[in-house]
Amino acid sequence: LLLDRGADVNITGGDYGSALGAAVSGGENEMVSLLLDRGADVNITGGYYMSALGAAAAGGNKEIVSLLLDRGADVNITGGRYGSAIGAAAYQGDKVIVSLLLDRGAD
Repeated sequence: LLLDRGADVNITGGDYGSALGAAVSGGENEMVSLLLDRGADVNITGGYYMSALGAAAAGGNKEIVSLLLDRGADVNITGGRYGSAIGAAAYQGDKVIVSLLLDRGAD
């Protein structure tokens, strides 16, 4: 509803950094897709994890990690608690996401 009334999908601030960051952190796959379809910047930065990809990797959500990468997320974007998405996945011990990120060119 807010997006239909002109709300800025890329406004930043708060603990999650953006609406996309909040949706990713909450594991809201459908909302992530909707926000991306409505123009959310896949590489927007801010919040605890600094990037949506970092939040998805920290949360162990392979589906969202894949979606973000398919939509152009920078696999090597840096910042946040773990420094990078691959750092977050490695810290969590998530071999599947580490492998996925490496396959997509993570350093």
